[in-house]
Amino acid sequence: MTGFEAIDALLNASGPEAELPPAEERRALREGLQLSRPQLAQVLGVSPSTVGGWESGRDPSGEVREKYAYFLQRAGEMLRPADEAAGTKAAAADADETDCAAEPTADPGPVDTEPDDVEALPSALPCVLCGGPAAHQVAGFPQHLDPVECAAPAASAPAATEPETSPPSARTPRRETGRKPQRQGGQPVVAVGRRVQTADTPDLIGDAVRAALERHGGDVEAATAALIKRAIPDAMILLDETRKGARYDIIAHPGMPDILRKKTAKGADEIWEARPKWTRPELPPGRHEITALDVNGAYLSALKTHLPIGQLEHSTGFDHDRRRAGVHLITPPAWDHEDVLPNPIGNRDEPGPLWVTEPTLRLLLRLSGPKYGLCDPPEIHESYTSGATENLLEKFRITLKDARDRAIVQEDDVTLEYVKAMYSKFVSTMGESNYNRELYRPDWMHLIRSQAFANLWMKALRAHEEGLIVVSAMGTDELHVLGEWKSVFPQGRGVSEVKVKDVYAVGTDVDPAAAGSGDAAEGK
Repeated sequence: MTGFEAIDALLNASGPEAELPPAEERRALREGLQLSRPQLAQVLGVSPSTVGGWESGRDPSGEVREKYAYFLQRAGEMLRPADEAAGTKAAAADADETDCAAEPTADPGPVDTEPDDVEALPSALPCVLCGGPAAHQVAGFPQHLDPVECAAPAASAPAATEPETSPPSARTPRRETGRKPQRQGGQPVVAVGRRVQTADTPDLIGDAVRAALERHGGDVEAATAALIKRAIPDAMILLDETRKGARYDIIAHPGMPDILRKKTAKGADEIWEARPKWTRPELPPGRHEITALDVNGAYLSALKTHLPIGQLEHSTGFDHDRRRAGVHLITPPAWDHEDVLPNPIGNRDEPGPLWVTEPTLRLLLRLSGPKYGLCDPPEIHESYTSGATENLLEKFRITLKDARDRAIVQEDDVTLEYVKAMYSKFVSTMGESNYNRELYRPDWMHLIRSQAFANLWMKALRAHEEGLIVVSAMGTDELHVLGEWKSVFPQGRGVSEVKVKDVYAVGTDVDPAAAGSGDAAEGK
């Protein structure tokens, strides 16, 4: 490049950024061309979650912004109608499609396992399984109540196999209810274009490990270091793969209330995670052998927690809706069991209300209930919540867990370290982090970490109820106990098991002579 060409390139690079249409138009332009997020992500060199973030309000920068702006411009030109009448008709069709097919953001509604409502339809609509006329709907989806009435098996029904990008006129009108899909003839009924895929998930973890070992000539240390370095983007790719066919799209970049934003670059937000750091104030007299237990895969287990799906909405009042999840401003109850169990909200010296996560609130409500009666219910002042499900990351969690279990059996330390880096970095970088721009969910980060703390707390309670003396509870995975712990917790390296981290002695032996003198004096 000559000097003048270099100057031109520098001036071009320093010019104004390409203009982008509003976020709500970006998705409409893509869907108007019947393109999926993965298709667009592939040509732009990003992940589908990144495209989803752009369509939710975040803006790209640099060269990829230029490419994305060019795509949107060309898409708009291709979709521009030939005349005003055609434009009006197309706009109406797009609006209908958005109303029918858009995933819920702010309030996906209930996602628990309560039975779905069955309603009679005023006129027959195509069954989502077979396409034939159905007189009823279940959870808002037209379908036959009797499998015998279906004109064809569910697996071969045209409506069930329509691609998500079908044109509006070819898709069955539907409404999202947020309820769990009914089953008919053993086949889950889900919305058109969102049917669970039957193809097996590719072995992305195994493929990555094999490729890394081959690339580094079998050098285990070099392959492990390379895999750990790419753990975050690989975790996001795995997340996208395990979400295929899921009922809800993950809202990757919703707007967040100020309480979930850091006050300074290196500071913290206003959410209290209830991290335990507790040691029993007093042990029985004598010398004791204490076992420090390590809880395996604490963050991996905590991926199974109630996560809000869409935009958090503000509410006030004491009522707690178990079908929603988020963060809550509460006045915690008094805790009168500090001598034997840690406070469920952790070590907090300041009195008064504080913002806690869903797992912490649910733990307090559980402990205040009739089964335990250990404290009064917390007082809820206000909340930021959204419709939630406990299984949002379940396929992602199971995939990582299975890979971890296989690695342990096969003594595959490369895979074991890679998987650990994937789930731990996934949790730690989904907040305000420069290492993961594809998922901005600080609420999820707090909830998952707090769930790990809550899981450890419940293990401490179980030990206490089984007659062990709980000596210490630290962080997410460390529990120190006195007593026959093997009858309470299974030992091993599995996620549901514990392993011994340390064994140490505390206290002093009782002086036999002093004890004998005391007995003699008492005999007198």
